[in-house]
Amino acid sequence: MGENENENESVPPGLCAVIAYNLKKGIKGGAIDSEAEYDSFETIDAIKKALETEGIKVDLIEADTGFPDKIRQSKADIVFNIAEGLSGRGREAHIPAILSFLGIPYTGSDETTLCLSLDKAITKRYLSAFGFATPRYQVVREPAFVLDPELKFPVIVKPNQEGSGKGISEIAIADCEEQLRNVVAKNLATYDQPMLIEEFIKGREFTVGILGNGDGASAFEPMEIKYLSSKREESIYSYNVKCNYKKYVEYVCPPADLPAGKTEEIKEIALGIHKTLECRDFSRIDFRMSEDGTVYFIEINPLPGLAPGYSDFPMLAGFCGTGYNELVLSVLKNALARYGRFPSGGPVCTTGRIKDGAEESENVGNS
Repeated sequence: MGENENENESVPPGLCAVIAYNLKKGIKGGAIDSEAEYDSFETIDAIKKALETEGIKVDLIEADTGFPDKIRQSKADIVFNIAEGLSGRGREAHIPAILSFLGIPYTGSDETTLCLSLDKAITKRYLSAFGFATPRYQVVREPAFVLDPELKFPVIVKPNQEGSGKGISEIAIADCEEQLRNVVAKNLATYDQPMLIEEFIKGREFTVGILGNGDGASAFEPMEIKYLSSKREESIYSYNVKCNYKKYVEYVCPPADLPAGKTEEIKEIALGIHKTLECRDFSRIDFRMSEDGTVYFIEINPLPGLAPGYSDFPMLAGFCGTGYNELVLSVLKNALARYGRFPSGGPVCTTGRIKDGAEESENVGNS
């Protein structure tokens, strides 16, 4: 590439970035999936190498109790945040809150969006107010709960404040109240947090990746998660299925045999949710489409995983022609644009298979 070629797509010269992360340490917790959200060194190294392709100086700082002092002493122009936090309902907001307080730029959503989105029930309640369809649900905090009579079986049980399939086991779906109470009691004891009971939507499952901000955000083609087994316990995106996806799942992007206009509808809904929750730079949103064609919001990850060859976000981007390095740099450049350090205000992604958020309908979420 010549010195002046694509000059407007280069990061500012001499940029120093810090990757903030939580590393898997192999510590055995009370649950088999206790470190599911944390990253391996291979993922951190892959992000580092992607940033270095643009001549960026990259430092690594683990998001532990020493982070505030270390980041103050760093020369970071921007933090590439993939830190999940150590504990508590607001754990994903810890690093963004520190960085916001110190006035240090960072990639991804701010502390408010991350706090809201990690609580599944609050997110569903909030988005329902804007007209987004989501399955009926109930939050329970103790084994001796009174079941909402409006809930219809089958239902699925999930920890209310987790991601990465944590707490979703092969027995997460219940067909009757006795099964439900057994699953809830077990999960309450294991995860020490409220449980979300949600009506299980029979049908097809999709995830959509978003790049960019506000009206300039764009949606990749939906990726369908097609289960290879007809057994119901192997047809939910449980922690076991995610870990062994090659055995249980086929990913299809773009999805095949959808009714006319349904792909665009899913993308429009995803863009509307990204904008409504004020997500920044990137996010990934999960949906179920019922047998009658209704698209239901299931949950959002405004801090999606970036493990190469494993995480859904880089996988669906790859299907759409966006390589791993380009994806990582797109996240960074969208963040730099928000802070006025990059000339482009739109999503930095060259693939022609993402939808321009400028076409987003004013009525998204109200139909």
